[in-house]
Amino acid sequence: MSGRPTDRCVVALRGVRAADPGFAGRREVVVDGGLFAEPVPVKAPGLTLPLEGHLLVPALVNAHDHLHLNAVPRPKGIGLHPNAYAWIEAFQPRFRDPAVVAACAVPEAVRAWHGGLKNLLSGALLVAHHDPWLPVFDEASFPVRVVRRMGWSHSLGLERQYGPSVAESYSKTPRDAPWIIHLAEGVDDVAGRELSLLEAAGALGANTVLVHGLGLGSRDVDRVLERRAAVVWCPSSNLFMFGRTLDPRPFASRGALALGTDSRFTGAFDLLTELRVASASGLSPRDLVPLITSSAARLLGDPDAGRIVARGPADFLLLRDPGGDAAEALVAASRADLRAVVRNGVPSVADPDLAPWFDAAGEEAVPVRLDGRPKLCATRFLGLREAAALEPGLELV
Repeated sequence: MSGRPTDRCVVALRGVRAADPGFAGRREVVVDGGLFAEPVPVKAPGLTLPLEGHLLVPALVNAHDHLHLNAVPRPKGIGLHPNAYAWIEAFQPRFRDPAVVAACAVPEAVRAWHGGLKNLLSGALLVAHHDPWLPVFDEASFPVRVVRRMGWSHSLGLERQYGPSVAESYSKTPRDAPWIIHLAEGVDDVAGRELSLLEAAGALGANTVLVHGLGLGSRDVDRVLERRAAVVWCPSSNLFMFGRTLDPRPFASRGALALGTDSRFTGAFDLLTELRVASASGLSPRDLVPLITSSAARLLGDPDAGRIVARGPADFLLLRDPGGDAAEALVAASRADLRAVVRNGVPSVADPDLAPWFDAAGEEAVPVRLDGRPKLCATRFLGLREAAALEPGLELV
């Protein structure tokens, strides 16, 4: 298979069930030029795929990652600490460990590409990178879209050591763009005081997105919601570093919550794994799925993402349809279960029997194995072979 993606590839997905109320009852979804078409397509499909027994869901949104850190090995033996600053201090001697030295010696662009590939393989096509923008993100073949229009600061405790200052960064961020900060990342008084300090700095507003937040008290939660701010929940990272996580229900009930993986350095293997960890919280699958689709996209300032809507971007996943609740099927899925990850109407990763779709789109693809299962992957996303070599479970055939 060779060529380059075409802007007007028209594909009819026949028999598929779309997990969106606006598509209820429709047994065919047409993708035209990277968009979901109206019921009557602009022109006849160039390809019709029989997909009875398949479920179409929006591509996922990862609201928090550090894309360049996913190949740094997760540290062992550090134990639980009361707050993130104490945990970071305890990690400092590990920078001399040979495995950490080797991981950090890999060029940052390669590590960032690997982080993008990690997300692509799990169906997360929009990612918030909580670090400085890297030139590699601008490359046309970078595996995912990275949120560009956002402000950020690392944290209150490290603002003089890393990243932009809190007050200055917040003041320069447009009020219709998200401003992201690690906050209340811990279980002690240090974490518990941070919301008041953030508010005193004038940085708690409707566009403020707090990452972690497990140190927020009940009054703090009320204040966050009153100010129409939001929280990104990273339960795997919280459990690893502190042994507990926040109660997501008050934020989820108000549409003020998104889910993020953090990097594999402390967090989940991928967003689907994080979704299963989050399912132990008591939130139902229907409550959880918006945290990685529509709610997450809205909080990150990209409301067209994470949805299936006519004339909207055709970024979506295909998986076998077990019947019943589509949200339950997604919560149960692993990345190897995804029949296809589709970006702009063109397959990025898919099962081998969907090879005609790559051909129709003019997308060059090569065979790979993902967690032991044969797949096809668009060649351009494997452009940095050093990055692909960093990904566990991915083998180039």
